[in-house]
Amino acid sequence: MLFRFVMHANKRAALAAGHLRWVIAALPLVPMIAAPGAAGVDKWLIDPAQTHISFSVDAVGFPRTEGEFRAFDGRIAIDFEHPALSSVSFHVQAQSVDAGSPLLSDVLRGDAFFDAPRFAMIDFVSKTIEKIDEHRVRVAGELTMHGVTKPLAVEVAVRPQPAKPRARIAFTAKATIDRLAFGMTAGYPAVSREVALTVESEAVEH
Repeated sequence: MLFRFVMHANKRAALAAGHLRWVIAALPLVPMIAAPGAAGVDKWLIDPAQTHISFSVDAVGFPRTEGEFRAFDGRIAIDFEHPALSSVSFHVQAQSVDAGSPLLSDVLRGDAFFDAPRFAMIDFVSKTIEKIDEHRVRVAGELTMHGVTKPLAVEVAVRPQPAKPRARIAFTAKATIDRLAFGMTAGYPAVSREVALTVESEAVEH
């Protein structure tokens, strides 16, 4: 078990916590959801009930360990005529990290990793939006975590949800974050510096 390994190797070490990259409510593609003639800015809110933010990390001699974040919110503003002017913001409560074990979750919340009492929020704010193809966008912005702000680019796959009673979009965002860049060094190098993050979510028109 990774927790047992880390606690023996370093009292403050644990698995490399998921870094958000959080991050990341993604921007839908104009051709997929914009009606002809649509103009101005449309606002969307992340649906917490349909959102799952998970992370995983590898360690030498141990199976991959996974966890998730349980408290977050996000907003998307879309300018259909000028998609490059659209924006995304996403906010995660560091205290909500859940690694499947109360002891391990407490380690991740502590000063060896997220230090949630001092740095309560993990924030992502977009700077640019770039269309990759008819189903994918690249959202580049800044991720602030553990008191450190770094640039982050996330590739997002977007799916419209036309059957729902209100206008919705579903998206999947994936990224790899270097935890060392955010000052989370506990357990390294036995515990990988790379944390894989996946966000599965739906946003509803507001």
